[in-house]
Amino acid sequence: MDEEVALHSRTKFSALPNENDKIMTRRNACLIFNPSAGKGDPVEDLVAIREVLEPQIKLDIRPTHDISASELAHEAVESGAEMIIVSGGDGTVSSAAQAVINTGIPFGIIPRGTVNAFAQALGIPTEVKNACNTILAGIPRKVDVALCNGKPMIVLTAIGFEAEIIKQTNKKAKKLFGMLAFLGTGIKLLRHLDSFKVYVETEEQTINLSASAVTIANSAAPTSILAYGPAGVIIDDGLLDVTIVAPINRQNALFAAYHLLRSGFTGTATNRDDIQHLRTKRVRVSTEPLQKVALDGDMNGNTPVEIECIPGGLTVLVPSSE
Repeated sequence: MDEEVALHSRTKFSALPNENDKIMTRRNACLIFNPSAGKGDPVEDLVAIREVLEPQIKLDIRPTHDISASELAHEAVESGAEMIIVSGGDGTVSSAAQAVINTGIPFGIIPRGTVNAFAQALGIPTEVKNACNTILAGIPRKVDVALCNGKPMIVLTAIGFEAEIIKQTNKKAKKLFGMLAFLGTGIKLLRHLDSFKVYVETEEQTINLSASAVTIANSAAPTSILAYGPAGVIIDDGLLDVTIVAPINRQNALFAAYHLLRSGFTGTATNRDDIQHLRTKRVRVSTEPLQKVALDGDMNGNTPVEIECIPGGLTVLVPSSE
């Protein structure tokens, strides 16, 4: 039995409860499950999820085989789902989020991707059963979300260097090596570091300069180093964090990367002439020549981009403070 058939067979469950199944007291939730996410066995992961959640939640399980997470989430909301649960990477979570923006519907996350930056930013465990227990025992927290050219953005939009890393990192390598695959690609790309003209427009200012990377973040894990010019990216401040990295050579690029990494882990803002940062609710970024854009870890066309923060737009189930 191949993996896809096995997954479908495991996701089927009887609509008729047994005598001990208290359907009337169980919440109704749609579980959007991406079987291609991460390095684990999707069948084993789904079995673990059902084992923890189904005693308390009536799951409508919808794999993302032929239908996008966004479509599945919209269908679930229209059908009256009381909760949307997403199991996959940042791209799957981001896609599904569109359906619940400003609805107040609880949004549960079971991270199974390569990076899981959004879950890390919220303190959601990356182990499957622990993430499920967070959904059962956690608390709802209103956090910001953004729209990038009309698409939901939960983590960040990357322009230039980081987008090239994402584009050129082999999918098989990501499954085998995770974050190390991105690091290896980044080291290779540093040999031919390109710069481009960038125009950053906000409600208060316009910045024109040459840069190698521009990152606009709603949230970020410590490993999202190019997002940490301002330090302490805050997920519920109603603002976007914009970092512009403009090293003059490869050596300066390495030093800039080190300072950004330190900023991500210590919360201390960088203080370098080749790193600029600002916070804003809305931003438009254009470049000459056009640059590739990555949105929440997936390629998303080219510049220009227009991004707007939606304060408190998502209600995510996160670990309680106890």
